[in-house]
Amino acid sequence: MEALPLAFTTGWASGINAYACVLILGLLGRFADVDDIPTALTSNGVLIAAGVLFAFEFVADKIPYIDSAWDTISTVIRPTVGAIIAALLAGEASTLNQAVIATTGGVVALLSHLVKSSLRLAINTSPEPVTNIAASSGEDVAVAGVVTLAAFHPTAALIIAAVLLLLGFVAVFFAFRAIRRGLARFRAWREKRSNPATGSSAV
Repeated sequence: MEALPLAFTTGWASGINAYACVLILGLLGRFADVDDIPTALTSNGVLIAAGVLFAFEFVADKIPYIDSAWDTISTVIRPTVGAIIAALLAGEASTLNQAVIATTGGVVALLSHLVKSSLRLAINTSPEPVTNIAASSGEDVAVAGVVTLAAFHPTAALIIAAVLLLLGFVAVFFAFRAIRRGLARFRAWREKRSNPATGSSAV
């Protein structure tokens, strides 16, 4: 297993759902004979804690507004977890390589977290629960799939994670541009209603 590609991939996954990332890695190391996963992630304490926190996030992440509040709380947690996992993956690498790998995991986790939290803010402008549930479920499936793939094919998982991160930034750009346009139309409509004389004179 290559440390740098895996650090990038697990960093992306940690930014989306850090506890799911830890839990999946720990389970793969414990039960799937993936020897290169750090033993620290396979201990009972880590697996239980990650499982409990993942269960809590699984519910909170699907409730409008609660998901954004949880994202705010997780702003420090997710990048930190990404950096810690990457540092553990670095193993016996030189000090410089360990620093590069840990930084990669932390920075990618931060970027991924910013994408996730920004998209959730955009989704919450229409606070019906269906979109939140669909988005959160899709994220859970993506994290589970990409992290599992990374354990066996780190380079392929790296490419997928990079594409998903890029697509996330594109989605954030278009989502907030659409919101700005919608707000501008709403303000124009409200001003027209409050000043009908102005609207008629302009015709």
